[in-house]
Amino acid sequence: MAMWLPDLAGFPGPAYRSIADAIGAAVATGRLRSGERLPTQRDLAYRLGLSLNTVTRGYSEAVRRGYLEGTVGRGTFVRTPPAERPDTDTAPGTLARPLAGPVDFANNLPFRGSAADALARTLAALAGDTGLGALLDHRPDAALDRHAEAGRRWIATLGLDGTGRCVVPTNGAQQGLFVTLLALTRPGDAILVEELTYPPLLSIVRRLGLHVFPVALDEEGLEPAALDELCRSTAARVLCCTPTLQTPTAVTMGEARRRAIADLAERHRLTVVEDDVFGFLPAARPAPLAAYAPDRTVLVASTSKSLAPGLRVGYLHAPERLEAALRSAVALSSWMPPPLMAEVATRWIDDGTAERLNAEQRAEARHRREMARAILACPIPAGSPDGFHLWLPLPDPWSPDGFEAAARRLGVEVRGGPRFAVDARARPAAVRLCLSHEIDRDRVETGLRTIARLLDGGYDADAFLV
Repeated sequence: MAMWLPDLAGFPGPAYRSIADAIGAAVATGRLRSGERLPTQRDLAYRLGLSLNTVTRGYSEAVRRGYLEGTVGRGTFVRTPPAERPDTDTAPGTLARPLAGPVDFANNLPFRGSAADALARTLAALAGDTGLGALLDHRPDAALDRHAEAGRRWIATLGLDGTGRCVVPTNGAQQGLFVTLLALTRPGDAILVEELTYPPLLSIVRRLGLHVFPVALDEEGLEPAALDELCRSTAARVLCCTPTLQTPTAVTMGEARRRAIADLAERHRLTVVEDDVFGFLPAARPAPLAAYAPDRTVLVASTSKSLAPGLRVGYLHAPERLEAALRSAVALSSWMPPPLMAEVATRWIDDGTAERLNAEQRAEARHRREMARAILACPIPAGSPDGFHLWLPLPDPWSPDGFEAAARRLGVEVRGGPRFAVDARARPAAVRLCLSHEIDRDRVETGLRTIARLLDGGYDADAFLV
């Protein structure tokens, strides 16, 4: 295969910028593929009749935009795009919480808080329970009913009436998303998702063989006009969205917007899968979308984000007509949630431990967000002060991939906007910072000060280009 050479005729402006533009266009169209080696800077300068300095600037600009990466002694290569990388929120071996090494603002896990002490007390109480053996049965229906009822009471605190609705326990919210889509769709179906979304959701829909259509977002979440148009132009009958503390933007829909989305769901006979995994964090929030379209919405709730990260217990709060299909999907994928873990969650909900642990999560999130507000050189976009993550727009000349690479070189892990984009060609100029993964507040402060210096020009971007 002949080595790629750019045709700069269609890219006006300074020559170095034209080189970067041509590289970006070739990557977008597939003319340049991931891992492909580019000509050396000296060779390209000779072939194009340009100075070596001009070509070097052009390659540096392409690296800054995230198209290329260089290795000393090996050459310059097309960078692997985010869509081809592992889903970092779920990749094995990435969720440890070290007290040394890079500061982790990449993983969106909640704080540990005092959950370990609560667990010790609950396990001690369980050890003296004469009915404990029932939790080792293969299908303890009575226990499952208790666990579902506890989930119903927990979700009711969000302002969602349970009339005409069922609760189906799951192994956390991620399994909740999977089994809901398994129950609602068939391979080849069209599905609507937010244009920026939780990366594992995209893995789920692709594994299920679904055709994904991204819905545009604005400063308050899903755009009703964009949703209306896609409902008319596609055969989609399912929408997945996160109205509260959206991933990655941290936006929370207001009540009027929720009513508008609910009206569209009714009008187009759309079933909404409402990912409410962060729903228990805000001290005040609108009622779930399910409250405005109860017959058309499956709410996916979780204890791991609101109480303790290892408590893998979730709940589907859904119309009763979907109960059999949802329970069947849970049984197909895991038979049932582990009864012992669901019993821990149930006891915590019953005795007030859940409320206390949730308040701890909220208080620590608020503290760390205020720390970020005080340190970062750019304004923090609107969003709940009780959320775990921030969405930070990037100033020129940073690209999201370039900023991510620079932060990593300085010992801070973040996630660039393209990692969350449904359309692989989209390059939102922002990064997501998750403030909850680190145990030590001092490490959080260190990481934030590094990010602040990058944002306000305290580091020269060119210093990070190979």
